[in-house]
Amino acid sequence: MPGFTKKLAQWLSAPGADRQAIDIDEREHSGRQLFFYNAFKALAFNRINGDYAEFGCHKGKTFALAWQESRRHGHKAKLWAFDSFAGLPEQATDADQHPAWKAGKLKTTEQKFHAICKKHGIPVTNYHVVPGFYATSLKTLTIDDNPTSIALAYIDCDLYSSTRDVLGFLMPRLKHGMIIAFDDYFCWSASQLSGERKAMLECFTSHEQWELVPYIQFGWHGQSFVVEDRNISGNTP
Repeated sequence: MPGFTKKLAQWLSAPGADRQAIDIDEREHSGRQLFFYNAFKALAFNRINGDYAEFGCHKGKTFALAWQESRRHGHKAKLWAFDSFAGLPEQATDADQHPAWKAGKLKTTEQKFHAICKKHGIPVTNYHVVPGFYATSLKTLTIDDNPTSIALAYIDCDLYSSTRDVLGFLMPRLKHGMIIAFDDYFCWSASQLSGERKAMLECFTSHEQWELVPYIQFGWHGQSFVVEDRNISGNTP
């Protein structure tokens, strides 16, 4: 178990405060890993085919987990990475305000992201990168840059306006049985709703066709949903 041994050595050699930070990081990583394990298990079991689309790929950790757990369960999703690779954008609206969301923060360059994928053994033929801020990039996609069938969408773009852009992109691509996860669903402030939750509520509350059924909460911050077609469930708004 070389990976575990290396992490243990790092933990033992770190000062007390750093050990605590390592522990917190590991717990959050474990929560996300368990989510991906269960999500891809459910998708494979229920024969919900399609791709994995991630919106916000800082550090590549969740992207690597999606690759690992999809392949563990025999799910052949192609992976799509949507990210500015320049950090968070400027706040576009008052609803974007949050003490932790600063323009340029959470930046991983595209070059670094490819290196992370290589490190985790993700073949370049199994993933596609779409760079740019969503307000522009999601509106100018070519045919090759466009996932037409999505099984799992992972939204980790923090800001309300960015989440609205992503959900607008996903709306014509929704299908019964897919999963949508919001990494920052419980990230609110003293004066604002969670940006991702606010965007979700505006898009799906009383939607004529699509309903989001709560699925798995992960960590202190994230919530996932199963997409249901009201024409199938009969649960009209």
